Amino acid sequence: MCRLIASLTAAALFAGPLAAQELPTTPPPIPAPKAFKVPASETYTLPNGMKVTLVPYGVAPKTVVSLVTYAGQVNEGEDTWLSLLAVDMMREGAGGMTGAQIAQKAAEMGGGIGTNPGLENSSVTLNVLSERAGDAIALVADVAQRPAYPDADLARVKANWNRRLAVALTQPGTLADAALDRAYYGTGHPYGRVLPTPQQFGAYTTAQLRAWHAANYGAKRSHLYVAGKFDAAAVKAAVSKAFGGWTAGPDRLVLPPSPKAGPQVLLIDRPGSPQSTINLAFAAPKAGSAGDIPMRVSNALLGGAFSSRITRNIREAKGYTYSPGSALGFFPHNTLWTFNADVTTASTGASLKEVFHEIRTLQATPPADAEAAGMRQYMAGLFVIQNSTAGSLVNTLATRDMLGLPRDWMDRYVPATLAVTPAQISAAAKAFPLEKMTLVVVGDLKVITPQLQALPELKGIEFRTVTVP
Repeated sequence: MCRLIASLTAAALFAGPLAAQELPTTPPPIPAPKAFKVPASETYTLPNGMKVTLVPYGVAPKTVVSLVTYAGQVNEGEDTWLSLLAVDMMREGAGGMTGAQIAQKAAEMGGGIGTNPGLENSSVTLNVLSERAGDAIALVADVAQRPAYPDADLARVKANWNRRLAVALTQPGTLADAALDRAYYGTGHPYGRVLPTPQQFGAYTTAQLRAWHAANYGAKRSHLYVAGKFDAAAVKAAVSKAFGGWTAGPDRLVLPPSPKAGPQVLLIDRPGSPQSTINLAFAAPKAGSAGDIPMRVSNALLGGAFSSRITRNIREAKGYTYSPGSALGFFPHNTLWTFNADVTTASTGASLKEVFHEIRTLQATPPADAEAAGMRQYMAGLFVIQNSTAGSLVNTLATRDMLGLPRDWMDRYVPATLAVTPAQISAAAKAFPLEKMTLVVVGDLKVITPQLQALPELKGIEFRTVTVP
């Protein structure tokens, strides 16, 4: 055996140079991404109004059970973060079980239960072995329908959130986000009320949590997604048993915002800061509209991808920042494009000058075919990768439904993305007229204000110094 291994090793050594010479000198061409198609699924509605979607997906013996309820921060009124606390506390006791018992039950099924509060909705999710799908549905139902909100656990959970709040109030990025949302959406809408004061949050009681849950959770606002490997008949029986008796409750709250168009420039002072945080925002086409997909590709080319123009400019070429980026925030009634970057204080004005330059350049001149093709491929491939697991597929389906997109939207996404032309990419960038910007800069104002005042794009715009919260 030793002689055999030695002889094979020697042969490999002698064959190495020859084999290397025979390797191709150019990589094979990258094929176009395959269109993503949602697996055959079934959606039906219980008599109480709750929707159910079953999606057989994958080969692993696992099942994702996720209940999405349209109850979130939009349902808080002026009690900012009340919904976050209420949804988090649902795991601390429900259906006659303690928090420890809930966690143990989930672990015995091969998973862990998660509660996720959000802006428009919240979810209770469990990823388990397929044979325990029925038990998972029952546990999700207990947590969502019958939370106990035990007084004994409130102080501990609030302490965790208070730590998050304290950290958030020290982070320039969080302060910039909060200031931007407040200016753009206004404090009269929940979208504009991002952070509570520590005193406000500290005063919340379990009675308020129970009242919020009772007023906002119900079958008509809920959609159960089950994806993975499972017995459809058994799952349907378990759903009927666990959720069939749930009270219908209220209809989904529809609360469209009234965004304030720019120009707006808001400054937050951090004396002595070595960096400035820049947040720039514009209104963008609504999800599902004619301009939606071209805008997604245009965003990737401009600032959304690591190889984007802004990143190559102010990170790679200029060295002003380490991690710039842009993104699209999709909501049921509007979409917001945002760019953010932490830049060196001395380069604050120069960084913005380059960002404005890249926006104007893309608006004026369509990208070359090769650059446009690269971004189309990137966006199409990323979509397929992002939906490669049952859990990620459920998240995309829930987002599709939350935004009110048609059922075939996911099937059409890749072909629509690959069909975007360079002219459409350039036209999408024209949705960002610089005279309509909302800009927030956090940093050492005595150093950065003169830099901002020197920018032609900011001439004549009032600079407002603000504090958060």
